[in-house]
Amino acid sequence: MQNKDKILTLIEERGKITSREITSKVGVSRQYINLVVSSLVAEDRIVKLGSTRGAFYISRKYMEEHPEVMPTVFKKRYANESLEEHRALIEIEGKLPQIKKLAENVRSIFTFAFSEMFNNAIEHSGSRFISVVVSVRNNKLSFDVNDAGVGVFRNIMKKRKLKSEVEAIQDLLKGKTTTMPKSHSGEGIFFTSKSSDTFILSSFGKALEINNLSGDISVREIHAVKRGTHVGFAVDTTSTRHLNDVFKKYTDIGENSDYGFDKTEIRVKLFISGGVHISRSQARRILHGLEKFKVVVFDYENVPLVGQAFADEIYRVFQERHPNIRLGNENMSEGVRFMVERARNEDRKNK
Repeated sequence: MQNKDKILTLIEERGKITSREITSKVGVSRQYINLVVSSLVAEDRIVKLGSTRGAFYISRKYMEEHPEVMPTVFKKRYANESLEEHRALIEIEGKLPQIKKLAENVRSIFTFAFSEMFNNAIEHSGSRFISVVVSVRNNKLSFDVNDAGVGVFRNIMKKRKLKSEVEAIQDLLKGKTTTMPKSHSGEGIFFTSKSSDTFILSSFGKALEINNLSGDISVREIHAVKRGTHVGFAVDTTSTRHLNDVFKKYTDIGENSDYGFDKTEIRVKLFISGGVHISRSQARRILHGLEKFKVVVFDYENVPLVGQAFADEIYRVFQERHPNIRLGNENMSEGVRFMVERARNEDRKNK
């Protein structure tokens, strides 16, 4: 039996063992042992826990039988210099190897979401350092990414010449919002938020909170004003959500489809200010940027009534300008439905 096989057999028999114990049993140099166990870890046949002199190795069977030995939290502060998200992911999965054993759909969601949010911090924040916390416990996989940079909402405000941070949040929720259009499609935050159970994006006293389990979306003021941007993401480790399904929901798969991100939904209640009779100017704010999509679905949940001018701007004026964009509606009250149908009837009369 070759030394590598002997070492693997020894680890599987013991379940948990240190380099020193392997060296004394196999009778080869410590350097050789380190080389062999490093290759076994890379092949995912054993797991390394701890670091330097406190490191030890466990078999896959031992890991499954003794989950209590596994670390549940990874924390690190990265200097934002030549950072690459895939290298951070490799390090995280090395420190939290149980992530590799999660169902493929959950692991894919985590890989996508973390990569997108970490890359955003690297390329957009201008922060010297980026802090990461990843946790796997109580059937929940979560991560937090914090930077001390320009702030996501303020950055979008400046680059897109918007009037407020709330307008920046509204644009983010539409999708395709990016401050670097030549290198980014603007899909990262949108799809990360949709693939989560819960998602938080906060910066300089404003917070966007999304709960996909309850269907709630809120924008609120927070007292602890944080410099830069904080992203919080969580998904149940037993979730049945699939990333492909999230993408498909916002893809208009038709006869002439290019399978791109061409469908979005608008939570109308997030654009309400000063009462329920929504104005033409508010409709124009909602419509800003929607010409990029082929299908737009307006969700009127918790909106009891809209103004005639609001409905006219969307269902007559915008529709005439963009006849190839399909407009859909959800959760309309009778009052909203009346105004929408009235605007559509006026549009039909003028044709």
